[in-house]
Amino acid sequence: MAITDENKPALIKPSAVQVKGGAEMATRKVVGVETRSNRRVLGAINQNLVGGQGYPCVVNKRGLSDENGICDKNLPVHGHRPITRKYAAQIASSQKHSSEENKKPKIAAESFSVWEDDMEENEAANDKPVPMSLEQTEKVSKGKDQMEVEMEDIFEEAVIDIDGDDAKNHLAAVEYVGDLFANYRTMEVYSCASPNYMAQQVDINERMRSILIDWLIEVHHKFELREETLFLTVNLIDRFLEKQGIVRKKLQLVGLVAMLLACKYEEVCAPLVEDLVLISDKAYTRKEVLEMESMMLNTLQFNMSVPTAYVFMRRYLKAAQCDRKLELLSFMLVELCLVEYEMLKFPPSFIAAAAIYTAQTTLYGVQQWSKTCEVHTTYSEDQLLECSRLIVGYHQKAATGKLTGVHRKYSISKFGYSAKCEPAHFLVQQTQQ
Repeated sequence: MAITDENKPALIKPSAVQVKGGAEMATRKVVGVETRSNRRVLGAINQNLVGGQGYPCVVNKRGLSDENGICDKNLPVHGHRPITRKYAAQIASSQKHSSEENKKPKIAAESFSVWEDDMEENEAANDKPVPMSLEQTEKVSKGKDQMEVEMEDIFEEAVIDIDGDDAKNHLAAVEYVGDLFANYRTMEVYSCASPNYMAQQVDINERMRSILIDWLIEVHHKFELREETLFLTVNLIDRFLEKQGIVRKKLQLVGLVAMLLACKYEEVCAPLVEDLVLISDKAYTRKEVLEMESMMLNTLQFNMSVPTAYVFMRRYLKAAQCDRKLELLSFMLVELCLVEYEMLKFPPSFIAAAAIYTAQTTLYGVQQWSKTCEVHTTYSEDQLLECSRLIVGYHQKAATGKLTGVHRKYSISKFGYSAKCEPAHFLVQQTQQ
């Protein structure tokens, strides 16, 4: 197809063509009739090139883009500027840049209400990135809290089966031990003397009782008798004095006969009556001893099987998983309680538990009462504090005064020099307060 000279660029004045859209009316006024004729000619050429499709521009952009592949159909129309190769390349690059920007999410403000905008602002505030230091701190704190919960679960004190090792020991009577001690706890209520029985006595008092028992502890040690014999002796004395009035000069005889009966009940080889007469410096005859023995048995109605503090001491020491040192100190403290009349207000099981608790506090320097001890004794640490403070006071004055039989007994190597242990200082302070 031949192109006339009218289509040459030189025929079109550069000043007559305006680049920006919307300036067509101003161009017609300046250029006049010549420009309009040129536009018609270019429009006719455009129709021939594109296929007869009219377009209000100098060149049909849709037709050029379809044939040459320079511009996309979605390119914006920039007024009536002719699309040259250079301009088409610029449009293509700008379109590429705009397509990359379109990949980013954009929110049209017109499509949302005010309430939705507020919600988006709150969500945006919540979705703000947290600094790594704060995020790590939160993770560490959560980890510590979880670890503390797990550690509490791990270190939660469990009750130890203290009879598991004796399952094959028939002498331990593991199958019956629970019922036995339940029966002991029931019986101790009826086998203890009243804490006020001394008010019924006319010729003796609490001080005389303490002197008698302190002397019997030395006799017990000299004859090398069993530990349970001493506890049963004291129980027989208190129960007898509760029911029978006695004169002062017969009080020592009551103590000797009570030890004789306890030896016959607990020992394999009981001491002879003559030995007891000699130990009393022949203050009593054999006949008087036998008469008092008969009188005491009849008064007590031959009830010799009673649970003493020794029975509970053995059980509770096993629950405390004690060593030899703790065992000896515990027995020293509980023997100090035997001497004191005011300790009759506590049952034997309670005194045994308080003595072990005080011994643990004395040796370890801290108040210690395990869950196993609490379960087997049924006494909590708070319940034992009052009695424990009294025991600390007895321990404090054990080496002074006239009643030093227990201190001397536990000051030798056979008993591990337990008397040399210092009392629990913080319990002493609590006692003084």
